[in-house]
Amino acid sequence: MRNRERIVDAAREAFVQHGPEAPLDDIARDAGVGNATLYRHFPDRSALVHHVVLAVTDRVCARAEAALAEEDEAFAALRRFVFDAADERIGALCPMLTSHLDPEAPEMVAARNRLEAATASLMDWGRRSGRLREDVEAGDVLVALSQLSRPLPGTGCPELERFVSRHLQIFLDGLRAPARSALAGSAATFDDLRSSAVPAERA
Repeated sequence: MRNRERIVDAAREAFVQHGPEAPLDDIARDAGVGNATLYRHFPDRSALVHHVVLAVTDRVCARAEAALAEEDEAFAALRRFVFDAADERIGALCPMLTSHLDPEAPEMVAARNRLEAATASLMDWGRRSGRLREDVEAGDVLVALSQLSRPLPGTGCPELERFVSRHLQIFLDGLRAPARSALAGSAATFDDLRSSAVPAERA
């Protein structure tokens, strides 16, 4: 089981840095296992991607639920979740959803529902407290997390962590009420995210 966890962790980092087509041989090397061990646990790339997405989602959900349970102030809980989700490399998920996953697989649906419920609870709490601007939705937060917590594939930016923290704080300041400007377009909802995750051949 420990080898399996190491492979998933190494794959998560490789997917963040290089996208879902990162070489499996490199992932095995970074995990400290042989290729045969990797393929024994994950027979193909899709199986590995599936488990990476589930592992990341599970950890992000646990972090969101902990923020809800442990923080006394709504925006502090949202801020904690945003930084925790970035630490868990949630940005690795979105590039993989359209090409390697079936978004309607039962495990994926359950994981998505849990994440949506936890994120929506954080946003609802923020709105009720008057600390969160009214014209944003949970989808906006998840899209921003994906964009801000992942470097462009192949850049190998060594300063990523410093930039991520800085830009997430700028984003969070923009979520605070009262709003200082009107946002263009409409808020991103969970339905928007679900429809964009359907593979092209299934659309």
